[in-house]
Amino acid sequence: MTVGLAGLVACGAIACGEGGESVALSPLAREGEAIYQNVCIACHNGDPNKDGALGPANAGASEALLLAKVVNGTYPEGYTPKRPDSSAMPRFPYLEKDIPALAAYLAEVERDAP
Repeated sequence: MTVGLAGLVACGAIACGEGGESVALSPLAREGEAIYQNVCIACHNGDPNKDGALGPANAGASEALLLAKVVNGTYPEGYTPKRPDSSAMPRFPYLEKDIPALAAYLAEVERDAP
């Protein structure tokens, strides 16, 4: 039982990847992970490297993209959306102050596709 609890605590401090690999997260990225797990996984996959039921994979999304899409409901100039009908995502203006943390998390968990 103690080993199981220790494993849960360890996963709270790292992003667990496929195949047992893990990525240590910076303090800012850990803040972003909490936001992602509480808000984004309603539509996006719990693993930002994979597509979700409604939202596409978003690992590596830039701060500019997140600010535009999450806060303003738009895209940065010249950006091509990953999905043709990308109007389903609601705006979350209250997350504006958290965009740097969310961007840090998505950058730190991004991995190369197999």
